[in-house]
Amino acid sequence: MHINLIAKREVKVGFRNPWSYSFMALFSLFSLGLLIIQSQSYMEGYTYTTGTMLNLILYLLPLMTMLLSSFSLTAEKEEGNWQLLSTYALTTSSFLTGKYVGQALVLIAIVCFGYGISGVAGLVLGKSFAVSTLLFLLVFSICLILLFLGIAMVIGALCRNRWQALTMGVSIWFFYILAWPTLLISVLSFVPYTWIKPLLQIVTFFNPAEFVRIYSVTRLGGGAIFGPEYYKWIYWMDSALGDVCFVALCLLWVGATLWIAARAWERR
Repeated sequence: MHINLIAKREVKVGFRNPWSYSFMALFSLFSLGLLIIQSQSYMEGYTYTTGTMLNLILYLLPLMTMLLSSFSLTAEKEEGNWQLLSTYALTTSSFLTGKYVGQALVLIAIVCFGYGISGVAGLVLGKSFAVSTLLFLLVFSICLILLFLGIAMVIGALCRNRWQALTMGVSIWFFYILAWPTLLISVLSFVPYTWIKPLLQIVTFFNPAEFVRIYSVTRLGGGAIFGPEYYKWIYWMDSALGDVCFVALCLLWVGATLWIAARAWERR
């Protein structure tokens, strides 16, 4: 009951937030850019164009998710709303879960609107996305939103104000999206060769952007680009249990981040 109330409140507040409409406009322009990219080549399965589109989504969506959602949590502290809510019979886990669900609905609505704009524009121009491509990009985007929203909950629980959330959010985005490959290569160069393969697979679980990208590329038939280090990953992702394992991994990540956020919120 409390989760539903918090989620409904969060949806209302989210759609009144000018940041939401700024990100909606940005993502709409972004999706139109993706339409231009895909209209210049034929796409079936994994191609250079498909990889470019996935990477562009990886650059924008995690940052957008972490900033919008962490700001929502820190605003509760700055504006004193949490002090009022805490006087009611409301647990921290219910509060954060409600915030998570509400923010997820707002962000998914933004993404659906952006892809809808690009779909309509494509129909008008005669260069629309294939339905399968549009659905794949939508599912890929929703996975990123749900995973990085958990990280945003942790950021919001740890930070006292929006400036701290902005700094931490950009830092985490830079680490996971831009610096990850370079840092990984640098660190693995110091370990014995026989350790590289298992360590590479283990640390991938700690980067949601990376394992979503690997899963998506593998499902498109481009798993060979990751090399022999990920052969076992490619094998189980292409198996009948691949989707089940991926969903379980995502649920585990979301549950872990929400648990960490709840503990951090209570300590604050």
